[in-house]
Amino acid sequence: MVVIERFSFVHEAHIAKANLESAGIHCYLADEFTVNTQWLYSNAIGGVRLMVEEKDIESARVLLASDFSVALEEQIPPFDNEHEHCAYCGSHDVVTYTKGKRPAFLMFIVLGFPLFTYQHGYKCNQCGKFSEEL
Repeated sequence: MVVIERFSFVHEAHIAKANLESAGIHCYLADEFTVNTQWLYSNAIGGVRLMVEEKDIESARVLLASDFSVALEEQIPPFDNEHEHCAYCGSHDVVTYTKGKRPAFLMFIVLGFPLFTYQHGYKCNQCGKFSEEL
């Protein structure tokens, strides 16, 4: 097997590996567990190595260099914000928001674990109110 690509982060290597495996190319990740355990060693050991068989080098390079984002954009419908509105003021200027994230983070720093719960929902940029549902 031959090293086709090197990655600093394990998740990037897994994405590339999944891309190659979906095309039927047998591949292997070397040093993924070392980088997961001691990520500071990533640069020292050359990162996570994606390895393929010699016969698949050219097709693997073509697949890794390909950009499939256009095909993905064609499949996903555009975001329609017309039906989403603030329950308090009726504005369509709402964004996803996690309430209580900062206090939980501070308690994690102080105590070592998050003490407060947090809620996922939506925040209106016009009135500043939070709601769990639109």
